[in-house]
Parts: sequence; C-alpha cells; structure tokens
Amino acid sequence: FGNTFLERNFRLPLEDGGGAGDVVLADPDLALYAVTGINIWSGYPFYMMSLLAGLQGIPRDLYEAATVDGASYWQRWRHVTVPQLRPIIVSIAMLDVIFTTQQFALIWMTTGGGPINVTEMLSTYTYKLAFNRYQFSLASASAVVIFAFSMVLAFFYVRYQKARD
Repeated sequence: FGNTFLERNFRLPLEDGGGAGDVVLADPDLALYAVTGINIWSGYPFYMMSLLAGLQGIPRDLYEAATVDGASYWQRWRHVTVPQLRPIIVSIAMLDVIFTTQQFALIWMTTGGGPINVTEMLSTYTYKLAFNRYQFSLASASAVVIFAFSMVLAFFYVRYQKARD
C-alpha cells in the first residue's frame, strides 16, 4: 500500500502491541463497519442541521403548557419534542436510505467493493459488470433495478411529504 491516505488514517493497532497495524478497510470483518462509519460521518451535518431547524421550530408555548401541567423534563421530551420532530425524523430517515443507496463514490474510492465483496453494493456491482467484465446487458439490467428501487423510494418520500402538508 505504501504511505497512502487510507493506510495512515484507517489503521488499528495489533493485539500484540507491535508498531504496525492492520488496514481496517482491507479487513473483511471490519471494512463494512468502516464504510458505514464514513457514510454516517459524511451525512451527520445534514441530519444535525435538520434536527436543529426542527427544534427551533417547536413553539415555546407547548413547553410552557407542559410545564404548567407538571410535566418533567423527560415527559416534555417524550410528549412535546419527539412528536413535533417526528415528521423531520421520518423525512431524514427516508432521505438517508435514498442517499445510502446512491453511495457509489464512497464505496468505490475506499474499498472498490472488497475485500472479498464485503462492501459490494448494487451500484459497484453494476460498474464491475460493465467495465471489468464487459457484460453490458447484465449491467443495464442491474442499472434498471437500481433506477426502479430509487423511484420506489422517491415515490414514498414524496407521498409522505404531500401527506404531511
């Protein structure tokens, strides 16, 4: 590997305490966890900003009324905050699923679908079919499946948004 970015930044110490380490993205047991962590980290700002906007949109009157009724902090959280944030939580959860299904670049640039196809996604599989194996008909069929799945997810997201309004 040499002294690459991935080698410098994604190493775990060996159990024997030696100075070397195993590359996390090359370990079949850890690669999926590493890619999942990177995906969560990259989406974190969007989700936190969405939740912050939702929290700022909750009227103070609801909290004051709950306090007057004798609600504790946890009761206010459970009966005021969470129900007010539920539409935002559902929206960002649906968007997260849509965004995650479209994560070709992350997988391709970190692991290429490996090691041993542990992090393989339908998009990387389609790319390999088309440009490594030159099986364009199968790659086209796979791309249609990706498109159909994305459209179903988008349909449910738009339907939920319209129902909410």
